[in-house]
Amino acid sequence: MKRRFITLMFMGLALVAMAAQRARLGKLSPMLRRAVRTAVVSPQRVCAFVKVTAGGQAALQAHGCQVLLRKGQLYIVDMPLNQLAALSLDPRILRIEANRSAQVLTDAMAIHLNAVPVYEGLGLPQAFTGEGVTVGVMDIGFDLTHPNFYSRDMSRYRIRAFWDMLSRDTVGSGFPVGRDYTESTDIKALGCSTDGRDMTHGTHTLGIAAGGGYDTKYRGMAPDADICLVANAVSDNAVYVDSADYYKYTFATDALGFKYLFDQAERLHQPCVISFSEGSSEDFYGYDQLYYEMLDSLVGPGRILVASAGNKGHVKTWFRKPYGELSDGAFMSSSGSEAAFTLKSADDFVVRMVLYGARNDTVLVDSRLVTEQSDSMMQMALRHEDDIYLFDVSAYASCYDAQDVCYDVVVSNERGVGKTVPFSVEIVGREAEVDFWNMKGTLTVNGQNPQLVAGEQTHNVHSPSSAPCVISVGATSYRDSIENYQGAWKAYWHAPEGMRVPFSSVGPTMDGRLKPDVMAPGNNIISSYSSWYLEKHPDASDVKWDVAHFDYDGRTYAWNSNSGTSMACPAVAGAIALWLQAKPTLTPAEVKEVLAHTCRQPDATLTYPNNEYGYGEIDVYRGLLYLLCADKIKEVSEKQTHATVRLSADGMLHVRLSQSLEKPAVLRLFSLNGTVIYSSSLSVGQSSYSFPLPRLTSGVYVVQLDGPPSVSGSTLVRR
Repeated sequence: MKRRFITLMFMGLALVAMAAQRARLGKLSPMLRRAVRTAVVSPQRVCAFVKVTAGGQAALQAHGCQVLLRKGQLYIVDMPLNQLAALSLDPRILRIEANRSAQVLTDAMAIHLNAVPVYEGLGLPQAFTGEGVTVGVMDIGFDLTHPNFYSRDMSRYRIRAFWDMLSRDTVGSGFPVGRDYTESTDIKALGCSTDGRDMTHGTHTLGIAAGGGYDTKYRGMAPDADICLVANAVSDNAVYVDSADYYKYTFATDALGFKYLFDQAERLHQPCVISFSEGSSEDFYGYDQLYYEMLDSLVGPGRILVASAGNKGHVKTWFRKPYGELSDGAFMSSSGSEAAFTLKSADDFVVRMVLYGARNDTVLVDSRLVTEQSDSMMQMALRHEDDIYLFDVSAYASCYDAQDVCYDVVVSNERGVGKTVPFSVEIVGREAEVDFWNMKGTLTVNGQNPQLVAGEQTHNVHSPSSAPCVISVGATSYRDSIENYQGAWKAYWHAPEGMRVPFSSVGPTMDGRLKPDVMAPGNNIISSYSSWYLEKHPDASDVKWDVAHFDYDGRTYAWNSNSGTSMACPAVAGAIALWLQAKPTLTPAEVKEVLAHTCRQPDATLTYPNNEYGYGEIDVYRGLLYLLCADKIKEVSEKQTHATVRLSADGMLHVRLSQSLEKPAVLRLFSLNGTVIYSSSLSVGQSSYSFPLPRLTSGVYVVQLDGPPSVSGSTLVRR
């Protein structure tokens, strides 16, 4: 078959070089680069991060920017889009960044994460249920009336604050979007978030983090915690966003949401952990640089942010063409109108893109030519058979290493790319090492060129989970099927028990750091679902995953099975809430230290931490032992004893076994500095023992039992 070659080196073949922009595009993130072309007279405003030098605040004010938050040189501002170009030219402005908000990515959870003894206070100084801790959740689709968000006896409504960013009731609101509510009567009167009749993701994740369980076994990880919520905007609920406010819902708005949750916890005089089950792809532009800097300023002692790693672990998202190989590549397809990928290299190379048909059309993009263009941006149009394909290419220095040049390539066609005719991408250049990231579309194989089979299921952790200060959560599996409320069995992802679910995203990050940090169950997790959604969408496909329906106060509610790292994230947040109850000043760095020393390591063939499991699966009880320093006593077992041990007011230590002891056992009592205070033996043939202890000062002590497996282990008591 004939081949027609079109190269971007020849400007006459449908090539249009992007006109130079008046704005300093190097200061702008890609979303703002696109916006500046169309916003010359636009009345629209954007919520953005801005980093400035001395005098920068005056520049912001001069261009009509409203300062929403300041942290040193870093601001979050509400700015007019038609001032964006002029603002970028001001030497006092270092960087302006905005990106579209993210995408949304229990009955047995406590057992798998070893939290049951923590709730019951067995062998602990007290029971830990999240009391006195705020669990914050930013998500979409909240049912504010679900019984799961009351105390277990239904005597206390636990939602203490709610910012609905999508609310149109903004009269008197001091927020850039929506409004907030801090009175329980007002929150309950709303019924649901603005998007709660069409979305229910937040109702499910909140139930996992802090659901009381109502009268069921579907209790969340921190069932007595106070709750603060933010309903934000993402691509899934964009229909609720007025077009005039399109640019107001960005990463910067999300950062304001995190600050709101931390501030509400401070109002309640409580530590706070936030669960965020949303995310977007990383990039090399630096979309996230100011975002991460702002997150660093928000977290700290008693302020922890937890985010889901993403659900792309089963997708081919990355490959590397190494030095010495002539070429490597893959076929791509996209059901939408665009396919996109990013390349990174310090070398010169050529991208070969082929559209297959009666006549194969080949587009060659020379990296050198792109970087030589004004603003390093190029565009071309190509007619292939009956379709028009557009190719946009832009080059820029990596935000992580300026010696690496990155190239964003977007291929668009109204009927989809790679759907009507095969489409392949190939990196060519024996003297070049090039990394490829699939940003939009699917990497496939095709008989048209069987050599193009590149692609690995890695490098796909989402942002902000990829941020150094954020606890990134991947998903393990324990249940691959459920019986729904209609009696039908429904199966989802299959994975060996306790191991990573294939969809759970895998690191490293784009700058080479290990992620995720920790794992928790995320496959077929049962939690609350929105009654408002059920009322409006009774026949929706996800309702088929409801395991039970029940009536309360005139409404029908649901318990639903859902899967994703979105479900694992709130489980870890709830577990950290229990740790915050024990140590309210816990920092993100200390959380990672606890994880490093106490996580269960599911795959013994791997070294930890790694880019599949992080430090492993969270263990709530072992984490508490670590925080209370009890694990530093060498003679003390990390396994909790099955015996019931309590210290009475009269100084007697009581031990009760589930059955009579068949072999001798030894009991030792340690102080937290490791000193043996008391020791004795447990006689065979008994199931109950009482020991008179020496006079003890107030504090926590460790009891170690050594004997048959049914008895051996440690526990804590408080005097």
